Amino acid sequence: MTTSSNNLGDLFDSFEHEAFRLETLDDYSKSGSVDAYQAFLAGETQPDDYNADWVEELRSHTDIGKRVYRVHVLSRPLTEYLRFELGWGYRKNMTGGEEFFILDVTDKSNPLENVPDFWFFDSGSVAVMNYDGNGKYLGSEVLPAERTAEFTQYRDTALAHAEPFTDWWAKHGG
Repeated sequence: MTTSSNNLGDLFDSFEHEAFRLETLDDYSKSGSVDAYQAFLAGETQPDDYNADWVEELRSHTDIGKRVYRVHVLSRPLTEYLRFELGWGYRKNMTGGEEFFILDVTDKSNPLENVPDFWFFDSGSVAVMNYDGNGKYLGSEVLPAERTAEFTQYRDTALAHAEPFTDWWAKHGG
């Protein structure tokens, strides 16, 4: 089913089977969780309730069989922000059923060079995420249905070149 909407929030609320996210930036620190990021940088322990609202949102989908998953394109060494996002965010969000994959381009070319961040719902609706040069979220643009095949290819390419986060983290994280 193709969900018809011009709003990212509506797409997220109404997807029926899967929500896929491609992340391409090394720093989203101006887009949310600013206080948590500062606590991480200060060496504080992750609070038990960190990201609780998002984990609850995830569970509302994954508990009824919907899939929420993402691929992050990155290279090592990790930025401080990526250490935070992967160490605190991904590991916490996994408790809500979200799946994560890493496309590590440290020693290889990036098969998704110049592809923007996006959410892709039910293989039918795409919302491109717009950020400024400092990782501040500027909003999203829901694309016309004619662009679906292009973003299906981006998703499939990302997954074909990525590895499960837990495997990657065991080798490169921590």
